[in-house]
Amino acid sequence: MTNFLILFSNAAAGAVRGSVCLFLIFRLLPSQKPKAKSIAAISGVIAVISIILPILGLPDFYRMVLETLVIAVCASRFQGADIRMSLFLGIFYEIAAAFWQFLFAAWLGVLFHSPAFLNAETGNGQIAIWLLHLLLIILTWYLIKHPNTTGRENFRLASAIAVAGFLAVITLSEQTALTIADDTLDMWTILAVVLMMSLLVFNMNRQYEVERELAKLKSEQAELLEHDYNILNNAYAINAKLFHDFHNHIGVLRQLLFHSKTAEAMQYLDELQMPVQEMTNTVWTGDETVDYLINSKAATAKENIIDYQVQVEFPRHTNLQSADLCAILGNLLDNALEAAKQVPNPEHRFIRLTIRRINQMLVIKTENSFMTAPIEKNGALKTSKDGNGLHGWGLKSAQAAAEKYDGMVQTSYSGNTFKAVATLSFQSVTMRADAL
Repeated sequence: MTNFLILFSNAAAGAVRGSVCLFLIFRLLPSQKPKAKSIAAISGVIAVISIILPILGLPDFYRMVLETLVIAVCASRFQGADIRMSLFLGIFYEIAAAFWQFLFAAWLGVLFHSPAFLNAETGNGQIAIWLLHLLLIILTWYLIKHPNTTGRENFRLASAIAVAGFLAVITLSEQTALTIADDTLDMWTILAVVLMMSLLVFNMNRQYEVERELAKLKSEQAELLEHDYNILNNAYAINAKLFHDFHNHIGVLRQLLFHSKTAEAMQYLDELQMPVQEMTNTVWTGDETVDYLINSKAATAKENIIDYQVQVEFPRHTNLQSADLCAILGNLLDNALEAAKQVPNPEHRFIRLTIRRINQMLVIKTENSFMTAPIEKNGALKTSKDGNGLHGWGLKSAQAAAEKYDGMVQTSYSGNTFKAVATLSFQSVTMRADAL
């Protein structure tokens, strides 16, 4: 009877362990939130593995390998996660779970002066197992309650856990209450170092993916800015010609008015005013990227009969990179335009962009109308825009860029208004005299 209870306990613990790993993959990788069918599948398969392998007398190593494969397959099949990264996370998750299970068992043994906690086939050993799995459940609950934690915050939390484990296993070698083989301590010490290195590798890979996407954005931005530069050059040329020929225009207007041709004079003035009006309606912040994005999106808004209001207070000479501003402001405005133009009544379409400087903090806020409430998918708000490209990363790309400046992107909606707010910390940069 006791053996049956231990088998059942191991199966339940395995189901918890696998489900928690699927949720961690959802939080750390681009993937869907685990649903009931994926949790049921992984729980059932791991439960069977946890029961059959001890009956066959196979070492715990085989259980860890099979669990890792099951986790990777379920994450890929049901959540759409990358199979290679799922395997990477699954491997080190299993190592971390086994490592912390050993630490709990060892320190309980030290506390109660009993080696029975190191034997998972005893009641004391099961206490150590479930203490670990209870903490896994608490960790999952914490992440659910804090869905907006950034990648940097997750890395800090994981690093703190890994360092704590390393210190705990090092301290075990100094205690005398419980006899633990030196080979065992050496093995877990090495694995503790491996876990810390795996965190660094994962974070470096994440940063590489972000930098690669931002480099792609920067390339697209360069093309857009070149296009905008040509447009501005043409506008300047038109206005230069206008002012150069100013006395001639005055002469023409004088003749039209002298002959009481008021309608023709008004038409002539309208033609002269057109290029000036285009320059007047242009927003100038001093940053080429911000200027281009605001003004190009204004043109798109006008084409779709969207009321586009802008209030900008943009700091000059800061450490904010153009590629990052493009990723943040471009995506927020793209999302706002996409949602607003779907509103059936043109009179109800609006976008309000506000950029404010508060001390050393830059706040970028977009508010827009929308037709239907957005839905959440893959841990982010999903839009109806087709295709990939720049918008494929959407708010994730904006969030990644904001994190570089200790910032974040938050979204909310109420009534018929959707709001997205990006906050960035910046530093002023002193410009050389020859660069001004």
